[in-house]
Amino acid sequence: MREEVELREKALLVGVDSSKEEDFAHTMEELGSLAEACNMQVVGIITQKMDVINKALYIGSGKVQEVKEYAEECEADIIIFDNVLSPSQIRNLDKELDRPILDRTALILEIFSQRAQTREAKLQVETAKLQYYLPRLTGMGHALSRQGGTSGSMSSRGAGEKKIELDRRKIEKRISELKRELEEVAKDRQTQRKRRELSRTPQVALVGYTNAGKSTIMNRLVEKYGAKPEKQVLEQDMLFATLDTSVRLIEAENNISFFLSDTVGFIHKLPHGLVKAFRSTLEEVRHADLLVQVIDYADQNYRNHLEVTADTLKELEAGDIPMIYVYNKAELCRNDLPYIRGNQIFMSARTGAGLDNLIEMIQNMVYADHIDSTFLIPYEKGGVTSYFMDHATVFSQDYEESGVRLHVNCHRQDAEKYKEYKVGELYG
Repeated sequence: MREEVELREKALLVGVDSSKEEDFAHTMEELGSLAEACNMQVVGIITQKMDVINKALYIGSGKVQEVKEYAEECEADIIIFDNVLSPSQIRNLDKELDRPILDRTALILEIFSQRAQTREAKLQVETAKLQYYLPRLTGMGHALSRQGGTSGSMSSRGAGEKKIELDRRKIEKRISELKRELEEVAKDRQTQRKRRELSRTPQVALVGYTNAGKSTIMNRLVEKYGAKPEKQVLEQDMLFATLDTSVRLIEAENNISFFLSDTVGFIHKLPHGLVKAFRSTLEEVRHADLLVQVIDYADQNYRNHLEVTADTLKELEAGDIPMIYVYNKAELCRNDLPYIRGNQIFMSARTGAGLDNLIEMIQNMVYADHIDSTFLIPYEKGGVTSYFMDHATVFSQDYEESGVRLHVNCHRQDAEKYKEYKVGELYG
């Protein structure tokens, strides 16, 4: 316990309530949650109501003095601002406050840096961090001292970005190296995705605001319907518990299967650099046949979360993909679970209420282009029989004198491709 206390830095939060900020209280509450997710202890919050941001200091000069005095009084180790600070604002505040400074973007980058596990995630986070810090080298002494590299020449924590004398050319060279490595990783991911697409197995992606319960739903579905024993993804009650995209094969009754991917969560003011750096990972969303948006129904700001998710999906060019809305944690708000209304389901991943209904909804949507059909396939066309066994739901298989009679549910394109073997009628 003593070691855990020693690790927790004391953070002072500073925010500006401007006329452009629709829900300032929620923004500051979320900033505190981000600090907690970064293993910091929030010791105070200072806010200022301003219609126009101070270009030099972000907050007013008098408020800067108040922040400095309060930081000394509560022995804050670090000061975190609620929005993106310009290079000049960081430089000026660094001189005035004489304490490490992070803005919202830098804080999220720090969380991502701590949570990145796979090589791809580490490369993506390092790229985003270097691109963020490149124009902010001057005056970033305090902040850079807490930043560590994640791979390659910056693998020792504190040995990378923390040195101010790390010149611009070295950073630009490192960014180029990272982009080349990421291109190779992206090619591997694209090859895996194409292999799944060729199997004609539908692809479903879990999306939504961070900490809405995507990983919990993923684990519950894998436990109940997973095609084989799979390692669980991390589920924890904190922002950005997982960064890496995981893909699992879900196979319910009658061999009706689909690939399910769990993606990084979205958040208000998600740094554009992170979206850009994680684009190859988030390609799973763009190529999905169906999106399952998970919403924390118990969070009073869930409507705002829906808007943030919609905006992020548009940025990823995935705004037109069919979607199921899963209002998770609904057991905290209502007793009639599961409750289904069109493409919306109110359920509980924790208790399991609604899991079977969710699977049925997914299957009905991703298999909308599938039809029932009966084929009589000659024995010498064993490859066609094998194809249907692997790519269709087989209801019955009878061996007759002239061949194998299969009653299946298959994709319309497959039914058309092998129509010469069709007998009976198409249904659905």
